[in-house]
Amino acid sequence: MARKHSRVRDARRDFLHKTSTDLVARFDTIAVEDLAPRNMVRNRRLAKSISECGWGEFRSMLEYKAERAGRRFVVIDRWFPSSKTCSVCGHLLAVLSLGTRRWSCPDCGTRHDRDVNAAKNILVAAGPVETRNACGGDVRRYGSSRPHSPVKQELPDVSPRIPVFQGGE
Repeated sequence: MARKHSRVRDARRDFLHKTSTDLVARFDTIAVEDLAPRNMVRNRRLAKSISECGWGEFRSMLEYKAERAGRRFVVIDRWFPSSKTCSVCGHLLAVLSLGTRRWSCPDCGTRHDRDVNAAKNILVAAGPVETRNACGGDVRRYGSSRPHSPVKQELPDVSPRIPVFQGGE
């Protein structure tokens, strides 16, 4: 029985090493939310699956491998409202229960998947994502102010044309 447990533990650790190495090799910046697995294990329904995943071990692997490879590893505060903030307009919901997996923003009407929206917000909070477009307009605005459409700043095509002379000159 001990050999079988050892084999499962080794397979799990091998998966974590391969996944963390792949992420560090592919991305310059890795952002994670500072979850507290020790506190989350207190929930009887989630305890076994959280423990089996090895979240704490995975984070430490990501951290030391990112440092070794010269990558940027950012940890976002666990109290940052990543799930409750609209990744399009920045509207912050007052309450969002854990059972709500999809929600619509009351300001802009965008429909969000809870986890995808949180990932987008964590990436922006980490700092590598540009939040302004090419014309200088806010892509992500905060508050309930109406968006101001940026004016196109490119000049119309007025390049001088070289005349082509007909007749030998």
